[in-house]
Amino acid sequence: MNGLGLRFVGHSTVRVELAGRVVLTDPVLTDRVSVLSRVAPSCTAGDRADVDLVLLSHLHGDHLHLPSLRLLGGHVRVVVPRGAGAWLRARGIRRVEELAPGEELVDGDLRVVGVAAEHSGHRWGPRSTRGPQAVAMGHVIEGGGVRVYAAGDTDLFDGMSALADVDVALLPVWGWGPTLGPGHLTPERAAEAVRVLRPRVAVPVHWGTLALPGLVKAPGRVGARMRRLLVDPPREFAAAVREAGSATRVLVTEPGTDVALRRGEVG
Repeated sequence: MNGLGLRFVGHSTVRVELAGRVVLTDPVLTDRVSVLSRVAPSCTAGDRADVDLVLLSHLHGDHLHLPSLRLLGGHVRVVVPRGAGAWLRARGIRRVEELAPGEELVDGDLRVVGVAAEHSGHRWGPRSTRGPQAVAMGHVIEGGGVRVYAAGDTDLFDGMSALADVDVALLPVWGWGPTLGPGHLTPERAAEAVRVLRPRVAVPVHWGTLALPGLVKAPGRVGARMRRLLVDPPREFAAAVREAGSATRVLVTEPGTDVALRRGEVG
């Protein structure tokens, strides 16, 4: 495995091949996640093959998805925000390690650094006070002279500028519903994150994959809006980055496809 390989599996799941390791971020690998249905092509065996490391940004069910983790097998190293390890082990995930913002781990020639995020860390959302909770986070994945920032779910936050000049930023630009709650980046705010981060390449994620099927099929303006939101956010993000005069190249990548990096573009 030479250089960097990226595949946008869908939602917040990206397959990162770097420094002889295969990493999956927030794996969602099934056609259903609770009441949500996958509206992008189904995941393939290749999407989950030979995975060494899983990075979980927070505990929400569309990021920490237990059926998807079980598909990967017990040998995979699963990294969860600090404080949630026991909860995950109690649900049958065997090889669990914890990480917090400011901490790091090493896997072969790969280094992962935990970084902050602005998002609810509660399993059941920002309004619940029961059940597991751990601070939401992102990750910087480093190896072979390449740095990839996987933001998880976040809004802009103080200290984001400390991550500036990464090679690739995997930035959320929407979600799965008709509106966004607190702790998310809109296309416009994701473009502001690009201004702060100054990555060589930005890949919009967290869009076009999961939806409430009733909304997608709804008649009239409600259905039309939901169908538009499955397509437009990454393109609005790319347009906002262009309008800002940024040197960052935005690679709008459809769920289930490889990210079209140019040879020598990063690292």
